[in-house]
Amino acid sequence: MYAGGVGAGRPLFHPVLASVPRLKDIAMAAVLGLKGISHRFGPIQVLFDVNLELRQGEVHALIGENGAGKSTLMKIMSGYLQPTEGELLLDGNAVRFETLRDAEAAGIIMIHQEFNLALQLTVEENIFLGREEQRGFFLDQKAMQAQSRALLGRLNCPVDPRQRISDLSVPNRQMVEIAKALGRNARVLIMDEPTAVLTNRETDTLLEQIDRLKTAGTAILYTSHKLNEVSRIADRVTVLRDGHKVLEAPSRELDEQRMAEAMVGRSLSTLFPDKAMPADETVLEVRDLSVPGHVDDASFALRRGEVLGFAGLVGSGRTELMEGIVGLRSATGQIRINGVSVKPGSVLAAREAGLVYLTEDRKEKGLLLGKNLRENLTLLALDRFTRVTIDRQAEERALSRAIEEFDIRAGDREMLAGNLSGGNQQKLLLAKTMLAEPDIVIIDEPTRGIDIGTKQQIYGFISQLAARGKSVIVISSELPEVIGLANRVVVMASGRIAGELEGKRITEDAILRLAMGIAERKAKVE
Repeated sequence: MYAGGVGAGRPLFHPVLASVPRLKDIAMAAVLGLKGISHRFGPIQVLFDVNLELRQGEVHALIGENGAGKSTLMKIMSGYLQPTEGELLLDGNAVRFETLRDAEAAGIIMIHQEFNLALQLTVEENIFLGREEQRGFFLDQKAMQAQSRALLGRLNCPVDPRQRISDLSVPNRQMVEIAKALGRNARVLIMDEPTAVLTNRETDTLLEQIDRLKTAGTAILYTSHKLNEVSRIADRVTVLRDGHKVLEAPSRELDEQRMAEAMVGRSLSTLFPDKAMPADETVLEVRDLSVPGHVDDASFALRRGEVLGFAGLVGSGRTELMEGIVGLRSATGQIRINGVSVKPGSVLAAREAGLVYLTEDRKEKGLLLGKNLRENLTLLALDRFTRVTIDRQAEERALSRAIEEFDIRAGDREMLAGNLSGGNQQKLLLAKTMLAEPDIVIIDEPTRGIDIGTKQQIYGFISQLAARGKSVIVISSELPEVIGLANRVVVMASGRIAGELEGKRITEDAILRLAMGIAERKAKVE
């Protein structure tokens, strides 16, 4: 299939994919190599003498904790950064990419963890941004729409190319980002946490596409904190720790436990802490709560010192229900906190009653990325630090306590929140939320895009909150996370509560049956 207009004759997909020949018998050659790569940001060195090869027809996984240097290394490969020391080799020859366009011209394409999309443009306009098809003096909208539909079709993504990006869900935005990369004929495809926001079905579709690209001879660098994906898709694995390459081996020689322990440099024999025993006292009671267009007649209760999990498929209404409870969405129904009625639809009323919400989108809704740690930390509880003016010294003391209590790792206290690793951003968001001293905390996707070592820390923080008598609601798309943390699990399906599980009844099979509507609605499993 070929595009029309300017650039006619350029294949829409990788030229080899048309027939998908088998390349197993061809010796894999190094397309892109890194030799002695080091990098510093000012006086701080973040990469130390890293060597790496990306070979034709191979998936090479790059794993490590947040802050290990993975993103910096990928940015160097794709022309966003220049190495302080060392060199890049393209087909064995030294090369220097001054810009990302230089790298893209050489066939090196990166799919970013942070979306690189123009929110006010359409899907089609984003996919072809900077390489628009033309017919004479005019844009060939018909050709671009057809090609966009074909690319999205490969990903089983039912998005209309004419939709604006701002109107899409987070998973669909990720699919557009991937479709944009697939249309650029990559020799080397660098994928930074591509499945962090995808459902299991969407992940399966993407991994199938990766296998096709691999078969066609594309060299793929794949980073993910989901080690089961790494085991499934990777041919080789490289582990970074604190900027150093500490391990490289064929994936068949590594199990998930060994990969995880190489990443963090310690044993991770117990990922989830012991569950605290909740009290009988009810601290939150929700009755017949509806969020127009999303949730119908949801009812549940939360006990003091309990971790209550909310599970369900994407689109089941979990996040919308919680946003209705905390006042971020219009809602009808009854909410009682510690026996006192709270009016739905008021963020201030919820907060004054001791209820706070930790958003799933820490970058767009949780943190001010252009502000420093102190300014982010105290924002939710700013009234506690303000008399006539803001007490900066009190803020600094609060920051010192937060850095110690939540193990926030920042080289500089004045560092912008946007320059922290994903795991440290999540810790800062958690510290910010807890500074408001809530009794009830709702945490939406607590470990999305976070390495296994930081996950263990955050699980410990959640357990400690429950042990101190706080009550926690955890919304998570990761079933092992829900099962490992929660005393009880509420499952949602199609905007309704489908059932509730407790104790030994909390299993992946039981959750999935409820989420997919196999079990009877509203059935409570004791």
